[in-house]
Amino acid sequence: MDNKAIANILYETADLMEVANDDPFRIRSYRRAAEALEASPERIADIITEDKKLLAIPGIGKGMVANLKEIFREGKLLLHAELLKKYHPSMLELLKIQGLGPKTIALIWSEFHVSDIEGVEKLARENKIQTLPRMGEKQEQKILKGIEDYRRISGRFHLDAADMTAQKLIEHLSGTPGIEKITPAGSLRRGRDTVGDIDILVTGKSWSATAGAKNGNATAAIEKTLTFPGILQVLVKGDDKVSFKLRNGMQVDVRFLSPESFGAAMQYFTGSKNHNVNLRQRALKQGLTLNEYGLVRVEDQKRVAGKTEEEVYKTLGLDYIPPELRENCGEIEAAAAHSLPELITEKDIQGDVHMHTVETDGRCTIEEMAAAAAERGYKYMAITDHSKNLAFANGLDDARALKHIEKIRAADKATAGIKIFAGIEVDILIDGDLDLSADVLAQMDLVIASVHSHFQQEPAKMTERLIRAIESKSVSIIGHPTGRILLRRDAYPYDMDAVLRAAAKNKVAMELNAYPDRLDLCDMHLRMAKERGVKIVINTDAHHTSHMEKIKYGILQARRAWLTKGDVLNTLTTAAFAKAMQRA
Repeated sequence: MDNKAIANILYETADLMEVANDDPFRIRSYRRAAEALEASPERIADIITEDKKLLAIPGIGKGMVANLKEIFREGKLLLHAELLKKYHPSMLELLKIQGLGPKTIALIWSEFHVSDIEGVEKLARENKIQTLPRMGEKQEQKILKGIEDYRRISGRFHLDAADMTAQKLIEHLSGTPGIEKITPAGSLRRGRDTVGDIDILVTGKSWSATAGAKNGNATAAIEKTLTFPGILQVLVKGDDKVSFKLRNGMQVDVRFLSPESFGAAMQYFTGSKNHNVNLRQRALKQGLTLNEYGLVRVEDQKRVAGKTEEEVYKTLGLDYIPPELRENCGEIEAAAAHSLPELITEKDIQGDVHMHTVETDGRCTIEEMAAAAAERGYKYMAITDHSKNLAFANGLDDARALKHIEKIRAADKATAGIKIFAGIEVDILIDGDLDLSADVLAQMDLVIASVHSHFQQEPAKMTERLIRAIESKSVSIIGHPTGRILLRRDAYPYDMDAVLRAAAKNKVAMELNAYPDRLDLCDMHLRMAKERGVKIVINTDAHHTSHMEKIKYGILQARRAWLTKGDVLNTLTTAAFAKAMQRA
């Protein structure tokens, strides 16, 4: 089990304990432990026999160590299993519905003995939920919308989860005789913010036309694929394709093909569907047909391209189109006109300027974050802990913020090779005021202003709220600007055009929060920002040194939005970035 899987057991246990009206302190201890495991860079499986190392993890006490050992010894947590037996596994799915917290689920269970989505939906449509204490028609409608949203996103996974699964499969197959290349395709390769099925292409001469159907290496490679840990069900097993479903519900399709078809197959299976349709139409107009095996001349059925993607696009009279752009949003026309932009790359990023430390809800010190940033080759970084409105995150008031600035400045002086900016992630309050005084904010090198509460405001009010913060003269960047949490919470609605125009006028940047749960702004809004002259800052919102690697998912999102190095402020030099963060 990896840390995320163990954390998931603890989270589920805490939720089910809350349904059971267990002791709040015990519930919090399970959630704290789950958060600690997610943040820990060390695999619990590697240190499960070392109590001292386990106890050194913040949030892990002796009782939780016993629980962790039980998970590895028994393959499960007995309390978790008992609660599942009592309340039924379907209740865990209910907990994923926005608007259905553990207390509401417990209330529904107590009154109607219902613990599945279909049953709750039936109760809501019969107006029975609104008859319960503290419930009403508005809450009932919210539950119905939550169920609708859940069904819409069900079967999709965060980008990093899909990426991790693909990399594990690549490691699993690497070194297998007959396999030369293993490459992810599909929406994962295009960098979509969430992923459904994972497509993996495996290339080797074992699958060439001359290899023969009974090739031993090909058979061995297919059998090796089916020993991948976590397979719940094999859906397809053929000579050149294997499909299976993992225990977490993710489907993986592995296709085996000859090197001669690799480029055509990569193009075809990367998609998107609309991009491929447009490309095939272009091929037909040139007397060619394009499929996953190659680009073929209709007249004599001669294969003219297919070994590489570059060859396919060039033969069609196009510049190579990066995978992230293949959404039929003008990229084919731009490739034909040789006007595709030079997209931003991870190497262009000079610093990450949204980070949290142990001063609030982070897991590492200023110095530890700085060392990790320097190791990544960054020239600068910023510490931006929370302000006081986020009480659960131990947010800073004015006095603590001033002392924290002193600590950051001292760390900056003591740390060679990287500039440490003093910043804050200040809350935008319900009326657009900021959560710290203007005098304190003026002493910061940069100020990220974010909404963390009152997400249900009317769109007009939310628009006014954001614009007021932008016009405050204290703000450098608007953090995770739509508040979305992928697969869990929709973006809060407001007039994006009006907010972007205000940001452009006041020279306030918008954040692209690279953390895979957010990826906020989305690609469409990033393109809007670019068109309106608003600069972007790509950050990880790191709460641990290990989170800095998530920057790669922000880069994918930026590339999908056609962003270049010039559109992103944290590609600038240290001095130029510092100047861009200055407010009037």
